[in-house]
Amino acid sequence: MLKIAYSPLFCHAVPDSHRFPMAKYELIPKKLLADGIITQDNLFHPQLLSENEILTTHTPNYWHKLKTGTLSPQEIRKIGLPMSKELVKRERYIAHGTYECALYAKKYGISLSVSGGTHHAFADHGEGFCVFNDICIASHLLLNRKEARRIMIVDLDVHQGNGNASIMANHPCVFVFSMHGKKNYPFYKPPSDLDIELDDGTGDEMYLAILGETLPKIIHEFDPDMLFYQAGVDVLATDKLGKLSLSMAGCYERDKLVLTTAHKAGIPVAVVMGGGYSPDIETVVEAHCGVFGVVWKIIK
Repeated sequence: MLKIAYSPLFCHAVPDSHRFPMAKYELIPKKLLADGIITQDNLFHPQLLSENEILTTHTPNYWHKLKTGTLSPQEIRKIGLPMSKELVKRERYIAHGTYECALYAKKYGISLSVSGGTHHAFADHGEGFCVFNDICIASHLLLNRKEARRIMIVDLDVHQGNGNASIMANHPCVFVFSMHGKKNYPFYKPPSDLDIELDDGTGDEMYLAILGETLPKIIHEFDPDMLFYQAGVDVLATDKLGKLSLSMAGCYERDKLVLTTAHKAGIPVAVVMGGGYSPDIETVVEAHCGVFGVVWKIIK
């Protein structure tokens, strides 16, 4: 049974001034349902992330500021979203949804969230539209509860996951792999376990060749029993923040490569959507929905 994390709060708690890039969280499930790719039975509403779960990853001081609405103007600017109680609650649902996707992936082989991938959140602060680091929280919960032994994060968003790299630095049970634009945000990139930096304009052929050579090797060497896949579609040539040149077909082949490699190795995969900023929201939604099509081809 394919299970997909979705809540109307993923979009509706976002201020109108930031609604356009967030609209995809509502449009993705609508398109999947309209196209007959999924049914309502595939969707689940995640639970709210608890305070204790937050503190597995984030500092008590940062959580206190979020809870009491006392972030400084500078801290809020770094996050890039107008802060509110509703927004913090939204982020708690998203982060727990990523953890629940991992549990469903353990049961069914793969699960997806229509949101998640907030990889710019550090232990003590947020940035880049990221408040809580959902993948790192989920990883800590899985390890602490002995629901996973070794976790690999495959981050193919065009932006390096600086929060992932910082939080998981030197963690023996978590391997962070990030393949991203060399000259793109963030401008200071803490080292991941493996970073592959790509030049502006990198297209399908080179991108897929590098990924196809790298991913099977690191999976074999690290031997994870859980994989988080950040499937950002800001790698598209149309993306206004991306600087790479993947086509829609190339993005689909990227997703296929990651998911089939993990499937052949018998590794459960939890997929989060990551970024996507093409000017036409339909392009963003189509690209994100491509990963769902890959999933159905694998599990059927």
